[in-house]
Amino acid sequence: MLGLGTLALANSANAADLPLKAPALQTVYNWTGFYIGGHVGYGGGSLGPGTNAVPGEGVFLPPSVTGFIGGYQAGYVRQFSNHVVLGIEADASFESPLDAVRQAPAPFNATVDYFSTVRGRVGYAFDRWLPYLTGGFAWGHSHLNINDSAGSIFATPGQIQTGWTAGAGVEFAVSGNWSARLEYDYVDLGRRMVDLSSYGLPNVSVEPNVNLVKLGLNYRFDDIALGINQPAANIKTALPESDAWNVHAQTTFLPSVYPAFRSPYAGANSLPGGGLAQETWTTTAFLGVRLWQGGEFYFDPEMAQGFGIGGTLGLAGFSNGEAQKAGAAEPKIRPQRYYLKQTFGLGGEQEDVADGANQLAGKRDIDRVTLIVGRFAVGDFFDNNAYAHDPRADFMNWAMWSSAAYDFPADLPGYTRGAVVELNRKDWAVRAGVFEVPNAPNSDVLVLNGNNYGTVAELEERYSPFDQPGKLRLGIFANRGDTGNYNQSLSIENADPSLDINTVMASIRQPNLKYGFYLNAEQQIVKDVGLFARASWNDGQNEILSFTDIDRSVSGGLSIKGSFWGRASDTIGIGGAVNGLSQAHRDFLAAGGLGLLIGDGQLNYRPEQIFETYYAYAVREGFTVTGDYQLITNPAYNADRGPVSVFSARLHGEF
Repeated sequence: MLGLGTLALANSANAADLPLKAPALQTVYNWTGFYIGGHVGYGGGSLGPGTNAVPGEGVFLPPSVTGFIGGYQAGYVRQFSNHVVLGIEADASFESPLDAVRQAPAPFNATVDYFSTVRGRVGYAFDRWLPYLTGGFAWGHSHLNINDSAGSIFATPGQIQTGWTAGAGVEFAVSGNWSARLEYDYVDLGRRMVDLSSYGLPNVSVEPNVNLVKLGLNYRFDDIALGINQPAANIKTALPESDAWNVHAQTTFLPSVYPAFRSPYAGANSLPGGGLAQETWTTTAFLGVRLWQGGEFYFDPEMAQGFGIGGTLGLAGFSNGEAQKAGAAEPKIRPQRYYLKQTFGLGGEQEDVADGANQLAGKRDIDRVTLIVGRFAVGDFFDNNAYAHDPRADFMNWAMWSSAAYDFPADLPGYTRGAVVELNRKDWAVRAGVFEVPNAPNSDVLVLNGNNYGTVAELEERYSPFDQPGKLRLGIFANRGDTGNYNQSLSIENADPSLDINTVMASIRQPNLKYGFYLNAEQQIVKDVGLFARASWNDGQNEILSFTDIDRSVSGGLSIKGSFWGRASDTIGIGGAVNGLSQAHRDFLAAGGLGLLIGDGQLNYRPEQIFETYYAYAVREGFTVTGDYQLITNPAYNADRGPVSVFSARLHGEF
């Protein structure tokens, strides 16, 4: 018996060394399912002869009839057993803002606002690769800008145009439920005659023929992997998730309305006294990629539509933080952020980094040096505050979520290009930055040279009195840009009262310095209750270049989470701000001068006073609805006008 057992064990051991005869498990990617996603790209072509097409901004590429484009798509595909893939897709692509710098003077200019298609797709799947052909029905909206003799637009007749599209592309399953694609499309929207006889102009034919190259990202709801010889119950997600990249998105719709208020007179930049309702809408994608150890790249295309009340004019502390000076009736897309971030760990204790918008999950050294280079908003890295910094989530007024007298460098939507360096320690941090500035007040063209630049440095101290966390930030800034001097313009105009002071101001612009400081504090009182306060000042001698017409500002308030009444994700905020101007700035406006946002033609000066309160109601995770009320006394520093009550609603979603 012992011999038989020994022989059996020996045979078992030999058998263990033999190769398994069962087939190896294979995985085949299956493309079947619904999907939704977004795309960015670039287009070129023609709108037809004699249309005086205005080029769209191409960012790094030359301006073209479309410029930089972006939009979204949704569809369904089915993969058959022979690897043939058939599907249908609908999409919409929106153009970048017009490149007015390259706009040739003309009685009219043509542009296309968007392209939409419904297309069939046919392809052949090579596991995770899917090359395909596509084609179908296309339509879009074009319009003409009718210009007066001064080049100002006074009419915008437009029309829907229909046609066809054809193209080809290749898609690749990246990770999890995500796939990426590269696609080319030709779009022909046919010819439409526009009758311009009522404007005293000849009729014109608009015939859009464009070529579009698009990079896209899709989320596939039914991505699956088919395991050969596996029962259906064992089918799992096609690909593992990756921590090397992430994607997030947000959308915010913000309508505002105000009733009629006292307005005995008004100027070119006044808030209309008869009452008004307007809205803004933004949708942003946040894409992040880990390139190497400590190296990350972020890209945020954003689509924006709408205007602030009064065309984002008439208030120094403007009521809608989503309102852009580059507002548009049709959605326009811009690559608002694209920057490289390199973190150099200094060793020692580490901290967790949660996954989020423009933030890849992982760990990092608390003691570290961080370098950021690219395009971003200055407020992404400076003047932060836990309770008042994000008009998509908390206070909406410009003087509440920012140190309002800091004329931070920015183009019309509020972004710039530059570099930031930060040294972080456990209890403090110091950061500094240098940025491009507009080449003139309220300009969309950014420059950086020996005469034009923006700089800021900030010290952040962290402390915990009575075990309640708080922070204090001190910032100093200096910007140099082509601006005019208030006192100099007044002296010239006083010497010759026949001159228009705004014409005088434009004629004396040269590189001038503006400097100042801000203080920014936040303090938790008890869990879910916090206070914040800001104070800021600039020298007030030369024109504001980028932000808004404020030379001195103080603000503060209270933020309370809803845990006290059983709504832990809700927030209520109550706060106020007082804004002021230097004496020279006041005198300029009183003489009929126009600022970036204000100018009533005359001025009975008083500090602008703002009260704001809001309630943010969490509908479910990632979605909030906010009601906001603002009372603005002495709007644009003018005691002869107002007060103004502004009522706003905010619908905000995060994905």
